[in-house]
Amino acid sequence: LFFFDWGAIPACLTDRFGFDPETDPRAIAFVCPEGDRVLATPFTSMFLHGGWLHLIGNMVFLWVFGDNVEDAMGHIRYVVFYLVVGLAAGAAHIFMNQNDIIPAIGASGAVAGVLGAYLVLYPRATVAAILPIFILFWMPFRVPAVLLIGFWFLLQLFNGIAAIAATDITGAGGGIAWFAHIGGFIAGLVLVRVFTLGRSRRGRLRVVPGA
Repeated sequence: LFFFDWGAIPACLTDRFGFDPETDPRAIAFVCPEGDRVLATPFTSMFLHGGWLHLIGNMVFLWVFGDNVEDAMGHIRYVVFYLVVGLAAGAAHIFMNQNDIIPAIGASGAVAGVLGAYLVLYPRATVAAILPIFILFWMPFRVPAVLLIGFWFLLQLFNGIAAIAATDITGAGGGIAWFAHIGGFIAGLVLVRVFTLGRSRRGRLRVVPGA
């Protein structure tokens, strides 16, 4: 019930903003937050996660790439950027799932925006990564950031298109908000220059577990 109170439910938001979700209002009334609280859910949903693996996975990528982007933007701009691309990610998910009554939660859309910003700021960077082999053994290697992030984005795009082609876009997504990732990433690509105006770039390399 907590996720229904503070997660972003597409059908509730599209109904509130006057879109026609083609869903009987009586069918969504019992899942929508009361009053104006629904308007806060695009923000609050970014700070909720479905479990430790969900949280840790997002935080690893934020740790690896986020500090570099924060160095380029500055602390305050980075926080604002993170929230803006997170909202853009949520908007993309809501637009593509207007009738969905499943609450969307997680920071992955905002983290995707950070990845987009990193790609623009450090297109020639290489990332130190480690690949788990048989759980107990780890193989270190370096990979160009453009390949790592590019492969990740193509994976999101492929799965997003597959979800569109399916009859049930939500079920086809396997519980993953592919279009939140796509929307957040594109927002990061587009907005990064706005948030780095007047700033010089500097950054540090991190290790990506299991990249």
